[in-house]
Amino acid sequence: MRPDILNPLFAEVTALKGIGPGLAKPLERLGLARAVDVAFHLPTGFIDRMPREELDAADAGRIIAITLTAVNYRFGGSARAPARVQAVDAKGNYVSLVFFGGNSGWAKKLLPLNEPRFVSGKLETYGQELQIVHPDLVLPLEEAQSVGREAVYPCSEGITSKRIGALATQALERAPELPEWIEPSLRAKHGWAGWREALTAIHADPADAKARERLAYDEIFANQLALLLVRGEARSKRGRPLAGDGRLRDGLKLPYTPTGAQSRTIREIEGDMAQSQPMLRLLQGDVGSGKTLVATMALLVAAEAGAQGAMLAPTEILARQHFETLTRMLSGLDVRVAILTGRDKGKVREATLMGLADGSIDILVGTHAIFQEGVRYKDLGLVVVDEQHRFGVAERLMLQSKAQVPPHLLVMTATPIPRTLQLATHGEMDVSRLDEMPPGREPIDTSVISEDRLSEIVAALGRHLESGKQAYWVCPLVEESEKVDLAAAEQRAAELQLRFGDKVGLVHGRMKGPEKDAVMARFAGGGIGVLVATTVIEVGVDVPNATLIVIEHADRFGLAQLHQLRGRVGRGGGKSHCVLLRGAGLSETSRARLALMRDTNDGFLIAERDLELRGGGELLGTRQSGEQTFRLATPEMMQALIVAANADARLLVDQDRGLKTARGEAARTALYLFERDAAVALLRAG
Repeated sequence: MRPDILNPLFAEVTALKGIGPGLAKPLERLGLARAVDVAFHLPTGFIDRMPREELDAADAGRIIAITLTAVNYRFGGSARAPARVQAVDAKGNYVSLVFFGGNSGWAKKLLPLNEPRFVSGKLETYGQELQIVHPDLVLPLEEAQSVGREAVYPCSEGITSKRIGALATQALERAPELPEWIEPSLRAKHGWAGWREALTAIHADPADAKARERLAYDEIFANQLALLLVRGEARSKRGRPLAGDGRLRDGLKLPYTPTGAQSRTIREIEGDMAQSQPMLRLLQGDVGSGKTLVATMALLVAAEAGAQGAMLAPTEILARQHFETLTRMLSGLDVRVAILTGRDKGKVREATLMGLADGSIDILVGTHAIFQEGVRYKDLGLVVVDEQHRFGVAERLMLQSKAQVPPHLLVMTATPIPRTLQLATHGEMDVSRLDEMPPGREPIDTSVISEDRLSEIVAALGRHLESGKQAYWVCPLVEESEKVDLAAAEQRAAELQLRFGDKVGLVHGRMKGPEKDAVMARFAGGGIGVLVATTVIEVGVDVPNATLIVIEHADRFGLAQLHQLRGRVGRGGGKSHCVLLRGAGLSETSRARLALMRDTNDGFLIAERDLELRGGGELLGTRQSGEQTFRLATPEMMQALIVAANADARLLVDQDRGLKTARGEAARTALYLFERDAAVALLRAG
């Protein structure tokens, strides 16, 4: 249960004064559902108002605050003409206050003639005269606030920064004084204020770097503490040692000798699975480094030991592909592989469920459906989680309920995680890295080309198809402009169909499963030459004959995502090519991003550089999958503070595993405050 002291902060946002139905939508768009969300919606900058007694052309371009008196109205005849109010300062200097939109009544009400008003806005020169267009403050003198910095908040249509600031003030009033969870000497070393003091300070002055640093540290610390508790809980549980006898693995006919990195990783996993403590391992492998083989070996160890293995994939396309790959690799071996997705219904589903329950199915591949209520395993010993699943505590607990004892867990990712962020995202896991490529994988040639040269690219695509090869053509798809993006993908497919006829297929996330599978199957079988796709193909799709990928609006993708997409080609022998089509007017960051893609195929290097280029953006492109992990800590702060936060959390757990001391109780409150409270359940459970 969340401590009562936090309840006022976790109240619905409608508990704040002045929020009616009109504000509910814009707040929802900003993800501000509770008072705590508003309190953690930090300002990104500030307006500095310069207090002035007298108008001066030298202040042009600055935001000034000054007492002015309206002396004349100059309103145009048409509704479109701006309303101009002539005003003077205390010394009789003139300025025009300009209001567009033609509402002269409003301008008169705001600035009655011969009545002084406190006015703030950006002073500009217009010809020979001074003007302020749409002053952002016009107040009677008795209501004028003290001039200074005003915080600027990220906002959306329908709500202003000023309004969010007023709501933040209310949310802060609900923020309690909390006991201190930071180790005293660490706090003293950094000169950090208390939690509530820092939160209040950042809303008052967004430039307060110390306050921002303190809040970022708190969030990182809560995350590290949660991961350590998860790790401790996993390490304290007794699992079941699984030692294979090699009979299945020895019968596996591989087309190539495993790389040194694959062999090393397989040994690490075998060693983990032979322990009574459940394995908790993250396998990082660049696109095409051979993670599937490593996972297959682990699943065979489980089968040899008489247990069942389950492989969880993020999408139906990828689940079906893994199923086909495993079926092909394991043909001729005494091992039964099955698939279960949300689409499997009726007798097929029943047969799969029975096979799992009676143990006749050794390996199950599927989407989240493999953990649904009605799914029962006879003896689940190993779970492999593939790609882009941050496998959280809630899923871990759900998974454990499916096994008699906690199963071994292998989480795989082809998004290389910078070493600096491994602690943040997978701090509870042992890490293996596949840092070699299997023989025959050549680097992919990457070129960056302007969209103006589209006709040349289409001509080159024609030559590519004539040579018997296949290609991907990727169009971006982001939530904010999904309809427009989808239409663009459909239009591109239609244009290419005019040129290449039925050799062109289209696949996107809005299509129904069977329809999508049918297109993918035709592409995999060579019936389609060029597959136009949104980023639904980002993960794992494997067509060795596809040796060209064209990515439209490449500047709209993150580096990690571009690297993933590029990895769809180069999966067979021979040379593959990636063409990044860029728009005009690139930002410096986009230019650097595309240059890096052109210059290197090293995913680990790309991940490190991505972190630097992304600046205050989302971590590792996780926002693209709808998951925002950190609200207060930017990647730069993460790099600067993660080691200290990890050490502090370790110290606390070593001294007070149950979080029972005064500092432990304070840290428990921090877990609830930063919503890492699933870890608190583990304190009670373990």
